[in-house]
Amino acid sequence: MRPSSPLSPQRPPFAQIFKLFFPSALGILIFFIPVEIQGRSTILLDHLVTGAKSVLGEASGVYALALIVAGAVYPLLKGHWNRNVTECIFTVLKWLGVIAALMALTGWGPAFLQAPDMLPFLFQKLVIPVGLIVPIGAIFLALLISYGLLEFIGVLVQPVMRPIWRTPGRSAIDAVASFVGSYSIGLLITNRVYQAGQYSAREAAIIATGFSTVSATFMIIVARTLDLMGVWNAYFWLTLVITFVVTALTVRLPPLSRMDDRVEAGEPVAVSGQRLPLAWQTGLDVAAKAPALHKSVALNFKEGFVMAISILPSIMSVGLLGLMVAKYTPFFEWLGWLFYPLVAVWGINDAAALSQAAAAGLAEMFLPALLMAQADFVARFAAGVVSVSAVLFFSASIPCILSTSIPISIGRMLVVWFIRVALSLLLAIPTGYWVQSMMG
Repeated sequence: MRPSSPLSPQRPPFAQIFKLFFPSALGILIFFIPVEIQGRSTILLDHLVTGAKSVLGEASGVYALALIVAGAVYPLLKGHWNRNVTECIFTVLKWLGVIAALMALTGWGPAFLQAPDMLPFLFQKLVIPVGLIVPIGAIFLALLISYGLLEFIGVLVQPVMRPIWRTPGRSAIDAVASFVGSYSIGLLITNRVYQAGQYSAREAAIIATGFSTVSATFMIIVARTLDLMGVWNAYFWLTLVITFVVTALTVRLPPLSRMDDRVEAGEPVAVSGQRLPLAWQTGLDVAAKAPALHKSVALNFKEGFVMAISILPSIMSVGLLGLMVAKYTPFFEWLGWLFYPLVAVWGINDAAALSQAAAAGLAEMFLPALLMAQADFVARFAAGVVSVSAVLFFSASIPCILSTSIPISIGRMLVVWFIRVALSLLLAIPTGYWVQSMMG
């Protein structure tokens, strides 16, 4: 059937409407709607991951190790391990990740590496959950991205996304998926859309470094650690606002502002008064051309599996190196002094400690919360915000981005990280004072 023009008044066949709405509604249910099961309220994807972990039991560690070994072997089998210097370095790091995972699983190795905040933390709190959520999430990802929902929402929210964040409307889906699910799921969506030519290099980099933040569930862990649950609603919403304000500012600065912005298949642009009809027809056209569900699921699962095995070895090796640098060297103390003037200007008591904690977030996003757990309220609040709004950290999100096709280097990511932390501190500290004043 030949697709109708974007604003055609022709009534589409029921099968086409069903193909747009049913998979999309199921995807929304799985990724975005909290459901209470056995006294625990979270999204269905999280329940599925928890269930899979329970079924695997002790074998979940062996499963994660198998994925890490597969990830180390994969570049050798594909023959691209020596394509460039970065690939060579990361291939070595992946094999170091295999050794680190073996040590975490068996308890073998130096005692300082077996400390609760080192190998056990990386393996149990990051590697196993990511190793489960990416392949399982990829199975259901087809429901969100293959049947017209992305395109329908994209056209509707263009007036917000394009002028503020300089990204297409469809990027709103990536942002929400990251926040309610996982940054790895958000990056999986971003990578798929970029590979399809629907994002430019700059747009994909903005989304990866500005929207792929940690999930709401992880924010609860941060808030508990910093004793902020008493102001949870204020912390949650203000952190969300600060994160996206920082992104809106960062996209206007180098290096993101100077990246290639050419796109092969951009979103259709609606004329005034025709946005909803165009969104509707665009979604229907995509649904009509979409492959059978089993083919979409198979393709997404394959990509999710490849992403999982690419991420996990790097999380083990790069994450461990970052944690060791944070714990056993003064590097992040020195780096923290770069942020000190931005913190001290507010007259905060723990200015030096907060500056250094914010810098330590480059190694692992949870470190600022751990380091500032006993500080004054404003410093704790600011640390909690920066943990989330910095977005980039070496234990997971940076290796995750490097495993995608998005063309942003480590050097550029470090510049973006520095800008994000500086802006986050400037916004979070006065916000913390305001929240404290509202507490009476």
